[in-house]
Amino acid sequence: MPDPAVPDPHAPRVMPRALITGGSRGVGARLAAILAADGVDVTITYRRSRESADEVVAGIRAAGGSAKAVRLELESTDDIEALFADGARFDWLVANAAASAFKPIERLSPSNLERSWQTNVRSFVLLAQRAVTRMPRSGRIVAVTSYGAQRAFPAYGAIGADKAALESWVRHMAAEFGERGITVNAVNGGLFDTDSFRHYYDDPALPDAATMAERVPLGRIGTPDDLAYAVRFLLSPEASYITGHTLVVDGGLTIVAPPYWSEVRAAQRESREPERRETTGEERPR
Repeated sequence: MPDPAVPDPHAPRVMPRALITGGSRGVGARLAAILAADGVDVTITYRRSRESADEVVAGIRAAGGSAKAVRLELESTDDIEALFADGARFDWLVANAAASAFKPIERLSPSNLERSWQTNVRSFVLLAQRAVTRMPRSGRIVAVTSYGAQRAFPAYGAIGADKAALESWVRHMAAEFGERGITVNAVNGGLFDTDSFRHYYDDPALPDAATMAERVPLGRIGTPDDLAYAVRFLLSPEASYITGHTLVVDGGLTIVAPPYWSEVRAAQRESREPERRETTGEERPR
């Protein structure tokens, strides 16, 4: 009798289906293109920019992939229910979309807090609840979080707390869904060249992007590909025994603290400058 755990090499290949929230730009758009190139049937969601979502889908289809875009308001339980209507199923769920108010805590209104939680946390739980009942034993759930889940910085309190909550939900889901053979993980991203990054750092009170890049041990801001390929790994068969964990993808940003190496090295170079002048044979005043 054939072992049901061993795939039948003669069985027709079934194209995996992936749902990526926030797939109309940035990391979500790159992940959609990468997975589609791997032969995955991709559904991306968008909230406002249908034109951008359609461009992502058109690019994937032009390259021979399979994709579609669906408008999804993450605050709406009706929209989430409609996504799974008519028996729709997904093998992989990637919760990538996020939104919140960048305000000091004392200025966050009850509406800010409620909408942030509904968009970032409640939607993830509701999507996972509905997706998991139709996933195969190779199912995957990945939440995209950020280094604000573990670090505190200005005007990030609402979304940072939400991202920390996602990482806690990941651990609980991993423990509960493990008996189904489904893995649940998070990817915690640092600084990435996305619209959100540019929007946040477009503030004269904050260090500019070049300064922040110098503070990253790898010396650069991350690209959408850096994060997308990390998510792809957690969706792959090679990650089938990894669950309940948060993979940090930040170029080493969260392993350092002030004083930053780049600033110390710059100061050291300046302090050595008189020595350089002396070694050139220039006379120093006596």
